[in-house]
Amino acid sequence: MTADGTDLNPTSRLNPAQLDTLALLREPRDERPLHRRELKEELRLLLHDDLAEIAAWIERPIRLSKHDLASVHGCEERFMHERSEPFTANAATVRGTIAHKAIELSVQTSTASPGRLVDRALSRLADSDNWTAQWLGEADDLDLAEVRGLACERVTKFVECFPPLPTGWRPVTESRLSCDLHDGLIRLSGKIDLAIGGPDGLQAGKVIVDLKTGNRSSTHIEDLRFYALLETLRLGVPPWKVASYYLDSGTFVFETVTEGLLEAAARRVVDGAIKLAELLEGERPPIRRAGPTCAWCPLLDGCEDGRRARAAWEEFG
Repeated sequence: MTADGTDLNPTSRLNPAQLDTLALLREPRDERPLHRRELKEELRLLLHDDLAEIAAWIERPIRLSKHDLASVHGCEERFMHERSEPFTANAATVRGTIAHKAIELSVQTSTASPGRLVDRALSRLADSDNWTAQWLGEADDLDLAEVRGLACERVTKFVECFPPLPTGWRPVTESRLSCDLHDGLIRLSGKIDLAIGGPDGLQAGKVIVDLKTGNRSSTHIEDLRFYALLETLRLGVPPWKVASYYLDSGTFVFETVTEGLLEAAARRVVDGAIKLAELLEGERPPIRRAGPTCAWCPLLDGCEDGRRARAAWEEFG
């Protein structure tokens, strides 16, 4: 520290969790992989060729997000039921949207408190054409207080464990990605919570981070691999790493992106698109698949498989 009080070591004010995060994000550059220039075209060709058959007979465009892929690879009965129901905003979905907006603001400033960030997010969303604006306009004071409190809790966990990011690291929040195949008949799309860094020529350098609450799930890594595929199809260079950041525990789960990983992600997309096309076009009935998420399924009361799965999960999970 200098005589005028300037801290020459910005990491001296970071807590252990923030220092751990910083160390994970700035590993040596020479450990980052160099990729082939042909990779982007090879992946696009794989998707184009393997989806050509369904593109020839589907009657309406297919849109695939990470949620669509996770759902159609899970219980198809639940997936089709949820697609048939109109979206209804509730306190939980609004809270998540507000928290993500506040975290987006926090990445760009290290001086505002979580409460101030949440209030700014609330103000911006209330004045937007976002679906949250209607819910916020109709909510009573108690609902608003509950949503604000829960959003503050989530944002506080983020700023407590995530270090302020240097502007030179090019942090970007809520970044949208998409890829159109077969003249837009099939569209892949996603929105990244946080992206840090960027490639140097053909050398990978970007880290894609998905913010999570609650427990780990096998679908989380599949979501990130899907994002890595979209990023490669957009830019031609894969991200260096993808990571789930669990706010409740303040921990990362990283995976280094390889060509094999991207090919597996592309084949999962193909499989999901075929399943979705068959279901939407009525080519076959949806398949019931029981699992840990049955406990929250709206069809649980009438699903014996789901009730058995929930009982087993509660006993052994």
